[in-house]
Amino acid sequence: MSTTLIVIIAVVAVLIGLITVNYFRMKNAKPVANSKRIKVLNNKNFKAATKRGVVLVDFWAPWCGPCKIIAPTLNDIADSQTNFMVAKINVDHNQQLAQKFKVRNIPTMLILKDGKEAGRIVGVKTKRTILKQVETVMAG
Repeated sequence: MSTTLIVIIAVVAVLIGLITVNYFRMKNAKPVANSKRIKVLNNKNFKAATKRGVVLVDFWAPWCGPCKIIAPTLNDIADSQTNFMVAKINVDHNQQLAQKFKVRNIPTMLILKDGKEAGRIVGVKTKRTILKQVETVMAG
């Protein structure tokens, strides 16, 4: 075998090892408790909570690894922002809302302005990216 082939095989093996370790770390991550400033929404209180102002709504599930990763960021946003509300919806318990807003992947964050969707963020994003999109909605 050539040296190049051995190096390529070693790099691929290391990458597979890193992916496997990160997968199990994410899968077994402990859930993060919600900030006291995050409102938990459901089918009953959704309309009343989102009808006025700007609301960042996180659609999530307890078994979702990326949802666990984004949770501390959302807690930080909720604790540091007073211009808009941060809310969460468990898609396992509120499938009607997930269907209504065509949520196909989680985490999905909707930016609602006066009850209507004004923006959508899919996947794990940085605090800066999330705040930038919310600020764009608030300015427009």
